[in-house]
Amino acid sequence: MKIVLLDSITLGDMDLSIIGNEGEFVTYEMTAPHEVAERIKDAEVIVANKVYLGKEEMDSGKNLKLIALTATGYNNVDIKEANKRGIKVANVSDYSTESVAQYTIACMMSLMMNLNRYDKAVKAGEWEKSSTFTLLKYPVMEMNGKTLGIVGYGAIGKRVGEMAQALGMKLIVAKRPGATYDDPGRLDFHEVLKKADVLCIHCPLSDETRNLISHEEIDMMKKTAIIVNPARGGIIDEKALADALEKEKIGGAALDVLEKEPPKGGSPLFSLDNVLVTPHIAWSTFESRTRLLEGVKKNIKDFECGILKGIGE
Repeated sequence: MKIVLLDSITLGDMDLSIIGNEGEFVTYEMTAPHEVAERIKDAEVIVANKVYLGKEEMDSGKNLKLIALTATGYNNVDIKEANKRGIKVANVSDYSTESVAQYTIACMMSLMMNLNRYDKAVKAGEWEKSSTFTLLKYPVMEMNGKTLGIVGYGAIGKRVGEMAQALGMKLIVAKRPGATYDDPGRLDFHEVLKKADVLCIHCPLSDETRNLISHEEIDMMKKTAIIVNPARGGIIDEKALADALEKEKIGGAALDVLEKEPPKGGSPLFSLDNVLVTPHIAWSTFESRTRLLEGVKKNIKDFECGILKGIGE
């Protein structure tokens, strides 16, 4: 069985033999759109993260039987086309739950203690000039007793809630905007915006969630509120957020995702000292990537054994 990995760079410095041992293994660091056809022409299994695989690409893979994704999301694959051709598509769910939850809590702590601002102030020599032993320039607050609002209450949202409650936070969960179900454990989205000291985003990007948080929603929030988004760029209107942070309408924000990745030409967010921006790394602890590769290996083995249920089947 020939296995072709199209974008190994997305996995970092991992030992790929964990999946390479499952057959003849060919790996490419990155694959541009015009290179896909040649590289998959003899493959039975494609392993990929972001490379797009649609009708034209599948036309080139005459022997293709399985697309094994090194991700939970599968918007880079034409699922209907794959199913029509009998090509199975398999993702790996929940491998990054602990990693993303840890990132979320770390960002909350950093912003609530204003660590980013204080670090810059010390390195700029402001502490040296202080007339006393400390430098009380920016407000800091405790997590204990504060209210955490969660938008998206899947595995990651639930784990963040557990961690936050262990630190003394109160938890409120938003209903999906426009949802008609009656769940006494969840609050209206706008009510969560108004009550939250910290708002965490853990929902997928869709037509319903694109620009879910923009000028109107930010205006509902507390002036001291913090937003953390390790989910997907595009859920938050970046221009509206930059404007709100510049005018200090909210306390701060942490983003691991942007609408365009990687960003080109900078962003108004990058010049602000009350926002943390990281390059889509919340998912990427060593342990998380190890679970991811183990999941891909299992999907390939399950496929060989004839027990794999593909996406959309």
